Amino acid sequence: MKLVAASVSLMALATAGCTTTAPPTTVAVVDPVAPPPQINTGPALPGAGELTHPLTPEGARQFVAAVEADLLELSNISSRAQWVNATHITDDTDALAAYFGTIGTEKGVQYAKQAAQYARVPGLDPDTARKLNILRGALVLAAPSTPGAAAQLNDITTRLQSTYGKGRATHNGKVITGDDAEELMGTLRKPEELKEVWTSWHNNVGRPMRADYTRMVEIANQGAKELGYDDTGAMWRSQYDMSPEEFSAMYDRLWAETKPLYDQLHCYTRTKLNQKYGNAVQPATGPIRADLLGNMWAQEWGNIYDVVAPKGAGNIGYDLTDLLVKKKVTPTEMVKIGERFYTSLGFAPLPQTFWQRSQITRPEGREVVCHASAWDLDNKDDLRIKMCTKVNADDFVTIHHELGHNFYQRAYNDQPFIYLNGANDGFHEAIGDFVALSVTPDYLVQIGLLDRSKVPSADKDVGLLLRQAMDKVAFLPFGLLVDKWRWGVFDGSTTPAQYNAAWHGLKQQYQGIVPPVTRTEADFDPGAKYHIPANTPYARYFLARILQFQFYKSACEMSGWKGPLHRCSFYGNKEVGARLNQMLAMGASKPWPDALQAFTGSREMTAKPMLEYFAPLQAWLQEQNRGKQCGW
Repeated sequence: MKLVAASVSLMALATAGCTTTAPPTTVAVVDPVAPPPQINTGPALPGAGELTHPLTPEGARQFVAAVEADLLELSNISSRAQWVNATHITDDTDALAAYFGTIGTEKGVQYAKQAAQYARVPGLDPDTARKLNILRGALVLAAPSTPGAAAQLNDITTRLQSTYGKGRATHNGKVITGDDAEELMGTLRKPEELKEVWTSWHNNVGRPMRADYTRMVEIANQGAKELGYDDTGAMWRSQYDMSPEEFSAMYDRLWAETKPLYDQLHCYTRTKLNQKYGNAVQPATGPIRADLLGNMWAQEWGNIYDVVAPKGAGNIGYDLTDLLVKKKVTPTEMVKIGERFYTSLGFAPLPQTFWQRSQITRPEGREVVCHASAWDLDNKDDLRIKMCTKVNADDFVTIHHELGHNFYQRAYNDQPFIYLNGANDGFHEAIGDFVALSVTPDYLVQIGLLDRSKVPSADKDVGLLLRQAMDKVAFLPFGLLVDKWRWGVFDGSTTPAQYNAAWHGLKQQYQGIVPPVTRTEADFDPGAKYHIPANTPYARYFLARILQFQFYKSACEMSGWKGPLHRCSFYGNKEVGARLNQMLAMGASKPWPDALQAFTGSREMTAKPMLEYFAPLQAWLQEQNRGKQCGW
């Protein structure tokens, strides 16, 4: 799930993350036909070209205006090249994507270096200073000024993304696509078959990427250092209205707040897997075998709810996938249902072009990137999603998430180009997530999928909460560790000779997960996770897991909800929609605490609403785990 937009962020040239939002790795690009304004006065920066505007407050404003016009113009065409590549992978579309990416990288580095110089001018107005700071750190990967470096970097990143998009696994010896492999990981219950799908995907997709990824890190770090950052990871962490060190401290604090809840869920889930598969497959103590958890990366465990559901209370009375299938809901109708949630809050419907241009299902006869993503191709209203939608509960929820990106993109489309983004990238992921929290039994009744008589009673609350926790809580350590791995790779504390060992070391440390087969440094298992070859920063997804519960609790309070928090749906509440739009329309124009305060009244990110939501479950889990050896 992720968002992809021509301007979603200068950090992601025509795209950006999901589950959320393949993103290019650079700033929005300039038009290769119409030359950009020349920037030629004042002292030059190495490899950046000379400045055309004086180093004064007015000169800085003129520089920002010229850059915004330049990047806006080309983003509108470069995003189309990225869309074509993602929805029709060929050597030709790879070349197009790499071509535009190269221009974007070169210009991104040039503008970042120039912005750094203008940022030192005394007397800047706050708006100009903010835009310069965003420009300086807006790259995802920065190429150094060495001739040919930008082209090499973009050739590598395009190749990495295409390798992923063309990836295949096997099941019972039959070759299957990545989206089919993901689906099977959620439905298979035979350990040997799960092991085959897991191993074949990681071998076929990850292994070929290792050399390219190693070289990419070298080039990108050189570029980050030219911009004044210690490394690429430090550059990423600088984009949160705080220092990289402050961000890391907040990141670890949020994990510390939620770890006790995760530990209880891990302990309970391991017991259930042991009961199902026996000690030979899943021991009663220690880590959990990764392929048994219903997901290719063990990042969300909801697909094995049938394995862990408690007797009686675990039967929540309905299965969303079954409801969709029995009602003969099509993939397009699923998207229409998602759209109606947002319009019920007072948002305008999606444009007709959305329905004409989106990739809602996998097209026949061509290679595509199936990873769900949301796109804004013209920074105004050419909104699209790209999915290979299947009629099931996961994709129903994913649609609500992806549309959150689209409605956010349109809400801020009157902002200047540099502010066409979320308050921070976690916000962009959290909007659709908190709306998806409203996919409750009451909501399903309101939209005609569930009969009122089938709404689970209060004694089913443990089941409802456990089903949510298997996705929302289980994800937390994975959401945390993906970028912790990359930060170590970028700062050199994890060397190329340790890439795979470090990945699985973090998975065991934070998730308590181990692979089903022995892995070595001949493997490159991080590459089997989309966001690694796509170079999509992942901290946003961890932050979104926290933020969505803050947003959700505030929306439920606004709507006057009086029942248990986990049963709240604010579907149809115009007051929530109006307040939400106030926050969304700000884009990136203000520091994220300002945006958070506009909707929730608080300026601090906290896990307390999430812990409140799951408090009844945590107490129940502690009782179930009494006397067991938890931890790993």
